[in-house]
Amino acid sequence: MAGQGTGEYFVDIVMCIDATGSMSPIIDEVKANALSIYERFVEGMEETDRNVEQLRIKVIAFRDYGCDAEPMKESKFFKLPEENDALQAFVNGITASGGGDGPENALEAIALALKSDWTTGGSNRRHIVLVFSDAPALAFSARSGAASYPAGMPADIAALGAWWEGTDQSLSSTYQASKGRLVAFVPNAEPWTEMQAWNRYWPSFTGGKGCEDTDMQAVIDLVVGSC
Repeated sequence: MAGQGTGEYFVDIVMCIDATGSMSPIIDEVKANALSIYERFVEGMEETDRNVEQLRIKVIAFRDYGCDAEPMKESKFFKLPEENDALQAFVNGITASGGGDGPENALEAIALALKSDWTTGGSNRRHIVLVFSDAPALAFSARSGAASYPAGMPADIAALGAWWEGTDQSLSSTYQASKGRLVAFVPNAEPWTEMQAWNRYWPSFTGGKGCEDTDMQAVIDLVVGSC
């Protein structure tokens, strides 16, 4: 199979995007960043003499269970550049609306990301999660009684951390902790600050409010540098 050499990378990126109403001023910028990440990431890798054999992007738009008709909108992995049009159609279909109280169901989005069918190809793999939100995140127990709440969620943030670190083998997916990278543009609030104890997690508390000053090039540089 092509791409088994030590210098070739198989990279999956899951973008978890807050799609509640408070994101209206910046949702277009976040969507534009999602659509530009392929070329910018491949260019960054090539500048460091690393070849991306395969890159796939998945998008999870999250809101608030128990408050919104569509609290979670999850795509498949789109293989780029072949499925760029399908990715663009999905991203362009995201609108900022709804949301209940201040915190949102971002942790469930991360859990769903970890449960994805991550790449197993190549000798160099990266499983990257990007989070964009302007709000704190709800505890897992806060909306677990909602009718549409997904099955198999962690009991609490500690259990999610065990999934991330690979110490809980109950996670049913192809995610590999050593390949994981988590970058979050989020407010300087819980649970984002609590998660700083996690390995391979880089929060960006821009402006103290969240992702209003998102610098996607900084994300690219950070992820490329960690590969």
